[in-house]
Amino acid sequence: MFDDINDLYQQVILDHCKKPRNFHEMAQATCSAQGHNPLCGDQLKLFLSLEGDKISDVSFVGSGCCISKASASLLTEFAKGKTRADVETMFERVHEMVTTGKVLGDVGKLAVFAGVHKYPARVKCAILSWHALMAALKGDQKPVTTENEQA
Repeated sequence: MFDDINDLYQQVILDHCKKPRNFHEMAQATCSAQGHNPLCGDQLKLFLSLEGDKISDVSFVGSGCCISKASASLLTEFAKGKTRADVETMFERVHEMVTTGKVLGDVGKLAVFAGVHKYPARVKCAILSWHALMAALKGDQKPVTTENEQA
């Protein structure tokens, strides 16, 4: 059973890596943020369209490893239609999950990253887009980096 779940998780990650969702520049973005993982060279730019407190649209562009691209893709699917509070709560859950392996609450499809904590170098790949999302919501124009992220 455990191997079946791992296989499924790997398939989901590979699918989002090869065919990332919402992979395009957004011309009418309300805010955006850039992220960089110096460890493996992942780079992305995240675009948000906000209507009040709600994310009406989200997209990204960039290059990086499969984990990084899949994480950004799944993040965009999650974030559409969510409020800032929803996103902040999920950031905390995803951060805890990828750094410790503990799944606190419902993380939906993002559970595919639960095993990332076993590979410390990949933690930064999985969390990069989430740091960019938080920076975009705060209006922080300085590029975010995973350099200080604890693996």
